[in-house]
Amino acid sequence: MDLNLQQISKLLEVVFENAHEPMVVTDKEGNILLFNRSYREFLGIQENVIGKPVTEVIENTRMHIVGREGVPEIADIQQIKGQKMIAHRIPIMDEGQVIAVLGTVLFQDVKELASLAAMVGQLKDELTYYKKELRRRLGATYHFDQIVGYSQKMKELKKFSQKVAKSDSTVLITGESGTGKELFAHAIHAESKRKMGPFIRVNCAAIPDSLLESELFGYEEGAFTGAARRGKKGKFELADHGTILLDEIGDMPLPLQAKLLRVLQEKEVERVGAVRSTPIDVRVIASTNQDLPALIKDGRFRADLYYRLNVVSLEIPPLRERLEDLPELVSNLLQRLVESTGISVKSIDDEAWSVLRSYSWPGNVRELNNVLERALHLLEGDQLKKEHLWLPASVEALPSRPLKSLKETLEQAEREALLLAMRAAEGNKQEAAKLLKISKSSFYEKWEKHGLAT
Repeated sequence: MDLNLQQISKLLEVVFENAHEPMVVTDKEGNILLFNRSYREFLGIQENVIGKPVTEVIENTRMHIVGREGVPEIADIQQIKGQKMIAHRIPIMDEGQVIAVLGTVLFQDVKELASLAAMVGQLKDELTYYKKELRRRLGATYHFDQIVGYSQKMKELKKFSQKVAKSDSTVLITGESGTGKELFAHAIHAESKRKMGPFIRVNCAAIPDSLLESELFGYEEGAFTGAARRGKKGKFELADHGTILLDEIGDMPLPLQAKLLRVLQEKEVERVGAVRSTPIDVRVIASTNQDLPALIKDGRFRADLYYRLNVVSLEIPPLRERLEDLPELVSNLLQRLVESTGISVKSIDDEAWSVLRSYSWPGNVRELNNVLERALHLLEGDQLKKEHLWLPASVEALPSRPLKSLKETLEQAEREALLLAMRAAEGNKQEAAKLLKISKSSFYEKWEKHGLAT
């Protein structure tokens, strides 16, 4: 509805009178023109003060000074009744001249401001914590400076990986189990322009084939029995504007490889049971310890997907090819293990170092970590020694003999076991069977099979 000037004036007067903040308006000489209820209650004034000089009503006021000088005073501290309050004093101008001054009280006690500041500070701390926690859960955990490696191979690999991180190119990371493929994936994301986005990890070997599609691409409501009521986003959607790591990509079933290829080509995903696709902006990093070209020859991996993934390839060298990194790796791993186990180690003797350097490390850095952790639990003093290191016999330590098929090797082992049992039983076949923990009839059958019948 339209209001006339009188109605507007009345409305403004009601608003001013009922405002929550204490408010006062004076002319430019400092005489009170308006004084609202909140200010009267704040000062405990009962009588009418309109027309009085503001200096007689409000102690330590500067309203008249602002009226004279025309300079606003924002968030100024003013003491009233022995307590400090915070006030604004704003000159009201008309054609360049001060016609009035508006005074408002923001906080009737500075303690209110301190309390508010403390609350804001706490909220900021909580926000920072939750941001860090979210980044920890969805972001990269490792950076390039945390990847130990001073050998020439590792220095070149880290340098190249840092260059790759700046782009959006798809990366294929290969290497034996335990070499640190996931660490490089983390570091690439952490150094990329997507570092503030999510970093989503999927182990393709750990998820059953029947669930992998819905895990990767999500599903719509009612897509299958047991589906969530509102459907579910897949890992690719969760990684939008970030990076997805497809670990153990060589174990992905062939039918799903075709769907992954389409996602990479079209940059969109289609949830299970959906009628339309969802566009995504995701960088893909894939990793595997398998020989993908060999899998392609065997018909277990799509060649077109391999070429789509293998835009930039990083091959992580095994530990046995960079043993010069061993001292730094051992030092770094022991530092973390000491923190997690509470077991202190001050030195490693020469014999222990000799064992560590001579072992082939088929499990690479992961195996080294496990060996060191086990050694700490066997420690009796604060020096790590040879006897604390439990290592399986390396391939180099096995006797040199022609390689046979597994069937031939097992048959030879079985024949030797029969003969050893007969020797221990002094030719008594029934006793030999007991020693081998097999039935007498099985013993005779195997004895004859190996041509040992007498």
